[in-house]
Amino acid sequence: MTYNTLAPFTLAHLSDPHLPPLPKPRLVELAGKRVLGYVNWTRNRHKYQRREVLDAIVADMKAQAPDHIAVTGDLVNLALEAEFAPARAWLDDVGPPDRVTTIPGNHDAYVRATFHRFGETFAPYLAGDDGRIGFPNVRRRGPLALISLSTAVPTLPLMATGTLGGDQLAALAEVLERLAAEDVFRVLLVHHPLKSAARQKRMTDSAELLALVKRHGVELILHGHDHIHSTMWFEGPNGNIPALGVPSASALAHGRYPAAAYNLFTIERDNAGWRCEQTVRGLGAGFQIQQVKHARLI
Repeated sequence: MTYNTLAPFTLAHLSDPHLPPLPKPRLVELAGKRVLGYVNWTRNRHKYQRREVLDAIVADMKAQAPDHIAVTGDLVNLALEAEFAPARAWLDDVGPPDRVTTIPGNHDAYVRATFHRFGETFAPYLAGDDGRIGFPNVRRRGPLALISLSTAVPTLPLMATGTLGGDQLAALAEVLERLAAEDVFRVLLVHHPLKSAARQKRMTDSAELLALVKRHGVELILHGHDHIHSTMWFEGPNGNIPALGVPSASALAHGRYPAAAYNLFTIERDNAGWRCEQTVRGLGAGFQIQQVKHARLI
């Protein structure tokens, strides 16, 4: 697919759809960590993770006709075998692999038994331009270089941490060094935020990732995981870099968590350099989607 390089490029970002409803698990699947997750779903999460909310968000996003869509993880809930086919069907409806990029979240790697299923199920949406499925990888779309990472690892019960690992960090350093010499708008996609106050939900090697970002730079970082609106700024080689999170794409407002929303970024190059504006659209009264915020980031 080709793009008009003189026109603004629009990138939509949604995260954590936690595709509802949850299929009924087999008894053998309810062991270890999944027991607690299933109890949490049946007692609480099914009340506010709603398919009609997700459908409304996706319909509105499609109406904005973005050039590309990034989905930053947690497509499923307990990584049950029966969850992956419906999640793939949902993503196919969001858009084809050349228009949609996804990465895994911690719920997509909930247990070791199905750790491999995300990569198998969503391979066309994960692969870099070189056809490789592993992380990091790079997808070029218009003026963008989308750099995908994976922090998805199985963890102990009551833990939702993420880890990149030494091999991925070393490979990322090479990718960032190469891209720093090119005239591209670099977007880093990662499920876990680069900074978290919750020890049980943090990225364990975020300090190493921040050091790479500080040394080599990117223009924009997108993440999920926290289920809240979030804007953080991190030091880069040429100024501060915005890192943005977004609420769960299927959520009703509950407790401290806001209703479902997605980000829409308009990116263009002018005489002064890159320009990036953010529009947040989210669930309002009567399941209507409305603009929540508009801001210039760069």
